[in-house]
Amino acid sequence: MIRRRIPKKLRLLIKERAQGCCEYCICQEDYGPDAFSDEHIIPLAAGGKSAAQNLARACQRCNNFKYDKTHAIDPLTRESVPLFHPRNHDWHEHFAWSDDYTLMVGLTPIGRATIAELDLNRKGVVNQRKLLLLIRKHPPGKYKLA
Repeated sequence: MIRRRIPKKLRLLIKERAQGCCEYCICQEDYGPDAFSDEHIIPLAAGGKSAAQNLARACQRCNNFKYDKTHAIDPLTRESVPLFHPRNHDWHEHFAWSDDYTLMVGLTPIGRATIAELDLNRKGVVNQRKLLLLIRKHPPGKYKLA
């Protein structure tokens, strides 16, 4: 399979749309140790396209954990469910913040399975959230509670 580069204009759209955050763990690109990438929500190998509707901004860890997965097991029901799709799903429907805003909480099977599979509450991300809380930079923009 020939891997085509994502055009610069499309990369800029993806970055702007993500508002500086990984669209999975919500870590903030400006404060992260690694570069972010444009991730195919539905992998190319599974028929996904390099189109705006199928691309998400992801930190390196989430991109690595997700790899080519589209489904995961909900830890509560033990059923296979789709992973969170940043274009088709509403973050607030599937996730919430813990009372102290350091942990993502899954509200649905999709939310719980995505948290577990992508390890969205891993130590480094939780530490970043704690530090950013101290300077009032977390939660960011559209991820604040209404």
